Order: sequence, then C-alpha cells, then structure tokens
Amino acid sequence: MKPFAVTTESSSPAEPVPPTDAARQHLLAEVAALPSLPGVYRYFDAQGQVLYVGKARSLKKRVASYFQKDHGGTRIGHMVSRIARMETTVVRSEAEALLLENNLIKTLNPKFNILFRDDKSYPYLRLVTGPYPRMDYYRGAVDRRHRYFGPYPSAWAVKETIQLIQKVFRLRTCEDSVFANRSRPCLLHQIKRCSGPCVGLVSEADYARDVADTERFLLGQAQHVIEELQSRMMTHADALQFEQAAELRNQITALSRVLHQQSVEASSLSSLEQDVDILAVKVQGGRACVNLAMVRGGRHLGDRPYFPAHVEDGAALAASMEAAGDDASTAVAPASVDLIETRVLEAFIGQHYLDLPAPPQLIVSHPVDRELLALLSAHVGVKLHATHQPREQRRIWLEMAQKNAQIALARLLAEEGSQRERTRALAEALDLAAEDLDRLRVECFDISHTAGEATQASCVVFENHQMQSAQYRRYNIDGVTGGDDYAAMRQVLRRRYAKVEESRMPDIVLIDGGKGQVGVAREVFGELGLDLSLIVGVEKGEGRKVGLEELVFADGRPKVYLGADSAALMLVAQIRDEAHRFAITGMRAKRAQTRTGGSRLEDIPGVGPKKRARLLQRFGGVRGVAGASVEDLCSVEGISRTLAEEIYRALH
Repeated sequence: MKPFAVTTESSSPAEPVPPTDAARQHLLAEVAALPSLPGVYRYFDAQGQVLYVGKARSLKKRVASYFQKDHGGTRIGHMVSRIARMETTVVRSEAEALLLENNLIKTLNPKFNILFRDDKSYPYLRLVTGPYPRMDYYRGAVDRRHRYFGPYPSAWAVKETIQLIQKVFRLRTCEDSVFANRSRPCLLHQIKRCSGPCVGLVSEADYARDVADTERFLLGQAQHVIEELQSRMMTHADALQFEQAAELRNQITALSRVLHQQSVEASSLSSLEQDVDILAVKVQGGRACVNLAMVRGGRHLGDRPYFPAHVEDGAALAASMEAAGDDASTAVAPASVDLIETRVLEAFIGQHYLDLPAPPQLIVSHPVDRELLALLSAHVGVKLHATHQPREQRRIWLEMAQKNAQIALARLLAEEGSQRERTRALAEALDLAAEDLDRLRVECFDISHTAGEATQASCVVFENHQMQSAQYRRYNIDGVTGGDDYAAMRQVLRRRYAKVEESRMPDIVLIDGGKGQVGVAREVFGELGLDLSLIVGVEKGEGRKVGLEELVFADGRPKVYLGADSAALMLVAQIRDEAHRFAITGMRAKRAQTRTGGSRLEDIPGVGPKKRARLLQRFGGVRGVAGASVEDLCSVEGISRTLAEEIYRALH
C-alpha cells in the first residue's frame, strides 16, 4: 500500500473538484478487491485532502456500503461524490483498528470526522522519591521512579491540592539543589507550610509518616488518616505532650474542613467510585461541548470543557449511516439531537482515552456503545464501565457536569457570535466581499527591538474568526542599521511574500504603522508584483490615544476613521496588539540570550539539556556558571573534572 500524503489547505481553496470517471472506476475496482478483514480506511478527494477516516470489522462489507447505495443529497452522498481515491490498512483486531482510526483522525484532521483537539497534556501532582520526598506540579510523561497522582483537570486544581497538603501535612516543595544547601529554615517553615526537613527539624521517620498520610489522603482514605491522627493526638495528650497534641489537632481541623467542603465524603464511596470521570455533552447552534469532570480519591477536582471541530459534517455523516442501516451501534432515531450528542460523546471517549489513563468508572449523559468500551478496555488494560442515568451522588455529579457543559457552550457561542460580527464589520469597513467570512485571512506585522538591539519581526495570523497561533512566525532581522524599522519591515515582507503563490495570499496585510511603513510595504509589493489593495496600515491617532487610530491604504484610498466604539477597530486592535506581544516576547528572549551568553553554554560539547539544566539550577544562571570554579563545577551531578575544565575554558 502506498503511503498517504496530506496536502496543506490554501487560504482560499477552490471549489471541490469531482473525481474523473477513470478515477471512480479504479476506485470501485479497489473496493471490490478489499478483504473481509478488520482494518481502517481513508477517503481522499481529487486535491488530496482527507475526507474521512473510519474503522471496520470487515473492510469489504463496510467500504462497499458507501458505493452500493444511492445516498442522494445527504451529507454522506456529498462526501461519496468527492471521493477520488482511498487507502486501507488491515489490522489484527478491532481494538487495533480503533487505536489506528483515532490516531489518524488526530493526525490528518479529516473534514467529515468529529475531531477533538487538545494540545496540552494533563497536569499531575508528583511525589519525588528520596530520603525526604518533595511534591511538585508536573506535566509530561510519567515513569516508575516517582509517585504520580491525577491527572487533574487544570493547573489550578494541582496547585490548590499542593497548598492543602502544605497546610495539613507540611511536605517540602523546594528543589533538591536548594534543599541540600539550606542552613536555616525558609519562609514556608515560618508560616507553618513546611516541617523544615532541610535543617533537621523533623526526623526522617516522622517525615516518612507525613508522606504516607499524604498518599493515603490523595488515594481517598482521608477518614482513615483522621482516625490515625486522632489516636496519635490522644497518645501525646496522655503523655502530657500538649504542644505535639495541639499540632495534630490543627492538622485534624484543617483536614476535616477540606472534607466538609467537598460535596461528598470519600468514606461514603465504594472502591469503584474513588476514581470516576463524568462526561456530559451538549450540542447547540452547530457547536458541541463535552464537559469532563474528574473525581480522584473521592475528591471532585473540577472540570474541563472540550469543543470538537467538524461537528455538523461528522455528526450528519454518522446520522446518514445510521439511517442507511450501516452502523447499528446505537438505537437512537436518525438525525435526532440525541444521536448527534451520542456520536460526539463516543468520538470523545474514543480519542481521549487512547493517550491518557482512564478510571474504571465513567458516568455519561448519553448511552455509549458497549463495543467501544470493550475495545478501549483491551487497549488501556482497565475494565471500563459506563453508567447512564446514575443515582444518588453520581447523579449530582452528572447534573453539575451537564450544567457546566451548557454554560461553557453558551459562552463559546456568544464569543463566536461577537467575533463573527467583528469580522463582518471589518470586511464592510474595507469593502471586502462578505460571502465567506470564515475564510477571511489577515496577516499582521510588527517590529520590535531595544535601541536597535536584538531586532525581531513578527507575523501573526487571524482566520476563521480567531487568532491562529500555530501559524505565527518570527523573523530575525540581520544586515540593517539598528533601529531602522523601515529596513526591517522591508526585509520581513520580502522574506514572507517573495515565494508565496497568489492563491495563498491573505485578504489583508496589516502593518502596525502609518504612511512610512505603508510606503515601504507598497515598494515591496510593487517589486513582487502583488496587489497593493491588500496593504492596510494602522496609524496612531492624535496624541497616540487608543480609539483614535486611522487606517492607511497603499493603493491611494483616503484614510478611514472607524470610531472608538467600532467593532472593526476592536478587531484591528486585537490583531495589532497580538503582533506586538509576539514580537516583543521574541525580542526579549533574543536579547537575554545575547546578553547572558546562553548560547555559549549550549555550544560546549558534552553539555546536553539535562546537564545544562543542572548547572543553571545550581548556580542560578549562566553568569553564575561563568563565575564558578572548576571545583564548584565538579560538584554538580554528571559533571566530570575534564568536562568542568572544558566548561570553565569556554566561559572565560
């Protein structure tokens, strides 16, 4: 089988081109030759765009169903009419097909699949092993060297838990390098947030007991911890050790207060309910929200909303297949809201738990396919149970998740409606065609430097009514006089558009500047033979006051004052400010590297990322490393004397 390729979509794509008769005949011949084995299939249009990714128990039967029936003007009929070629992968089982299908959906972004994007990994609370274990906030891959608790729905939830443990169990949070070099207690000890193990104020055995209590609390055994603390308190009281008894009393009070704040006590839950995910879905206005609430160790940690892409096409395609009788995984009526919400929920479960640990119990707002859960169970190694229409405490959790999903979706629709109006207002202010505002693309440029030092240019992109951070670009400006913004703008525009095809040009090239910068842009566009009407400059108003800006054009049109309350000006200001932010953060990073000589440390042979991190952590930065002696450098883990001498020579 030939490897598949993904063609990048242009900013102004042409109308879909139907496949030729020869391509369709070749495709039908491939369908007839498919094996009756489990696998994954992928459909492509004539331009190479991925249309759909699906899995099948029998590739031959499943794929043939698309082409053996007349689907009419439905979404599935529209998709089938665009299929120019397909690719298939045979796998050993349906579980492997599920895994491959969802990985390809995330990678290829097909138009007719419901797609959940989550670029951020989940945070954990980590207990780093050692004589005096420390706890910290962690995000990334887990390993067996340390203890991990979570995942948590947000960084806020982790930090709140860390603060709670500091108050109750007083575990340390300082880095090992700081811990090893303390000579007196830190501020956290003075405010009773740390027991002071760095200077021997707590024995290793007592500290280990606090760590064990912390682990039991995080695992949902808080009531057992309280009972043990009460027993120890009474022992100290009987021995007339009233100070120690008072400290334990304060711990019990703090821990009891936390349990009281929770909607349910961990002791009232069965072992199956200690770790639970609650999933609620809401579909409205062509958008969907899946709200994920997490319960870990019997504690409700908070929730997190997800907003999938391609909801209308993906859900309508699923509904069409349901109506055609090709997918009997649910018994929901075709094209109903319940069916769409069920499909969205199943897509989330299928994609979300492929890469993340799954709790054994899922509470869901809609019934999901049991076969999907069985396949996921085989993949994650945990027997998954899904409960629809739960009772008692689990019902309260689900109602909370449903309410939060509704609120999050309403907020998203309001924000998108506002953003769409801003896009429309800008298009009207610039006399642009408003037939397809979703594809209106704006690229904005800004120059940043400090008195001519570390000059950088930024290009930010606005499209589909929002900033597209993945398409941002920074440009290091070289070969120009320091502080010459005109020369810097000339260079970045040439580098950006010298090789860009006409079909990929933005609708608006926004320049943060007035007549001077627009004049430079006009010269560059004239040299490259590009349309001058694309260039729009943002000129500061009288007194450089916000809201008095005017738009300046390169093609000779008169200036336009939009008004301080104009929705178009709000959008222009948003894009311009983002370009300025992106430029100045890049400039500061480049300036800091230039001034501290950070690249010199990176260029030393034998000093990789881990050793560099240890050096910077130990000595507080590159200047501290440069000021260290060879003997000091040798004291850092992993730094031999030979390497220490090499580092010393490189930095002096």
